[in-house]
Amino acid sequence: MQHKPVITTAVVTEHTYTQVKWMTCLMFFVFAMTTDAVGVIIPEVVKQFDLSLTQAAAFHYVPMIFIGLSGLFLGQLADQLGRKKIILFGLFIYTLACFAFALNQSFYFYMLLLGLCGLSIGLFKTGALALIGDISPNTLSHTRLMNRVEGFFGLGAIVGPALVAVLLMLDMAWEQLYLVAGLICAILLIIAWRMDYPAYVTQPKTSIWHCLKLAKNPYALGFSLAIACYVATEVAVFVWLPTLLQQYDGQYTLLAAHAITVFFILRTVGRFLAEWLLTLFSWTILLAWFSTAIALCFVLSMWQGVAWALWLMPLSGLFMSMMYPTLNSKGISCFPRHQHGAAAGLILAFTALAAALGPLMMGIVGDIFGDVRYGFYLATGFALIMTVGLWWNHLVNPAEQQLQIMSH
Repeated sequence: MQHKPVITTAVVTEHTYTQVKWMTCLMFFVFAMTTDAVGVIIPEVVKQFDLSLTQAAAFHYVPMIFIGLSGLFLGQLADQLGRKKIILFGLFIYTLACFAFALNQSFYFYMLLLGLCGLSIGLFKTGALALIGDISPNTLSHTRLMNRVEGFFGLGAIVGPALVAVLLMLDMAWEQLYLVAGLICAILLIIAWRMDYPAYVTQPKTSIWHCLKLAKNPYALGFSLAIACYVATEVAVFVWLPTLLQQYDGQYTLLAAHAITVFFILRTVGRFLAEWLLTLFSWTILLAWFSTAIALCFVLSMWQGVAWALWLMPLSGLFMSMMYPTLNSKGISCFPRHQHGAAAGLILAFTALAAALGPLMMGIVGDIFGDVRYGFYLATGFALIMTVGLWWNHLVNPAEQQLQIMSH
């Protein structure tokens, strides 16, 4: 007989809520520093190791693949072992992997460490997402908190690339980024160990395939596919836009040099604004219109060329801001709290798969046709598919009844 979790929002004290909220925000901040800095790292490793675009894309798709595998096969451990154990284990591995960047300079050694980083992120992120569900009284508060947490992810995505840029300007190694992230994560590990957690009864052990079986659920599969289309669109910008803008020779070279930073700033500002927007409008109509704006940014950039992409690609970050946290929140909220770890793991797997395959496919297409611009044509297709899907979601709203049931 399956155990029922005892966690209810009534027993979550304000102190515990505050601790969980800030620890989760800091976890998202620190891993974003490394994962979203890949766009400015790739041009450096291309020169450092004499790589093709496809080979260089490994700096992005290797950790993403391991994040996906970790979420898919280990995500349910947050339900079975408890949130605290899985978070501590994930943070410990991540800390060691980051510090290990100081030990050797080798492409394949870096691939090993990036794989370990991905494995650890998959662990502590699913634990953190399950914690958010434990302390959220309803689906609206869950979605608003998710946007705030992802806002801190956005801050990390700004700090990471900016720190790499400063390191390069000072003729220092980009690998120093991982040492800084490891130091922050070590402090965070101590905080997570000493923190109060909401009461939770662990669930019975299930097969490692349990999370994959969850994909048969139409809500899990639907939100996962929507997120996959979005992520494939988003990562196209922060992975390959710096490479695309190397072709720019106009008067706004300063903007071209900092286009990714502008993209991340607008994405972050939008995520904090999303908490307010969600109190005024339905989440379905917001996502439908925002996806339309994203698609227009891509279509016009491909039609008018790099001079337009310089402005429109960073601008798309403002419209991308609330897409991922809102879709992620609604997908997880379709399930009871004692399944939030498994649901978060499945969605994370689709997220990472799209984040890995999207840029890789763009790199392959760019190598075949001799220009990264052709890879962006593929990303434009992802943006258009996402727009059609989210307008259908608004008009039909298939998950509304399930979300209302889970709110009570």
